[in-house]
Amino acid sequence: MIKHIFFDLDHTIWDFDRNAEETLTELYHQYQLESLGLRSSREFIDTYTENNQILWAEYHLGKITKETLRSERFSKTFIQLGIHPAHVPSQFEDDYVRITPTRTNLFEGSEKVLTYLQKKYTLHIISNGFKESTLTKMDKSGLNPFFSNVIISEDVGVNKPDKAIFEYALQKASALKKESIMIGDSLEADIRGAQDYGMKAIYFNPLNKEKPEDVLWQITHLEELLNHF
Repeated sequence: MIKHIFFDLDHTIWDFDRNAEETLTELYHQYQLESLGLRSSREFIDTYTENNQILWAEYHLGKITKETLRSERFSKTFIQLGIHPAHVPSQFEDDYVRITPTRTNLFEGSEKVLTYLQKKYTLHIISNGFKESTLTKMDKSGLNPFFSNVIISEDVGVNKPDKAIFEYALQKASALKKESIMIGDSLEADIRGAQDYGMKAIYFNPLNKEKPEDVLWQITHLEELLNHF
């Protein structure tokens, strides 16, 4: 019965962690952060990743704004690593936001799977990412030809898991719930958001974390979708 497949972008198709790590490593050396007292790029990246994930979880739930997320993720990281606020590079966030979306690393099997699915289904993106960076990622990574619609939370005015963004996406796609399915990595935003709205969902779990009981289907590699559809 499935006719429409809705994908998350970051951490599902576009390899956020790998692309971010490439950018942060470049900026670590460009800004000579070792001279500020940071011991290694690895420690810096790991600390940033932890802070960024916490802030994004709060953003998904509407607890903080885009501006708060962007202003705090690096300031918290630098301070946590012992760098005085006065020494935090003022342009670091701007450079990170400018460079990272131009990276093109996708999860293994992405293009193969999308090429296969596109022949049988209509594909769409639903992203909580910011509009400018999302559109850049789609363009630079060559993803636009695969998707009929790119639904971005900034345009809709609400984030996943709010039911309103799923309602908007289905209306935009002229799709019915019973013929639609959501695929994403976030249990709260993608899976439970879709399921609470009444859509089927597949949990993308590349780290093979323990699957919660309320999650009906999961995959650990995108190519597993070739067996599902």
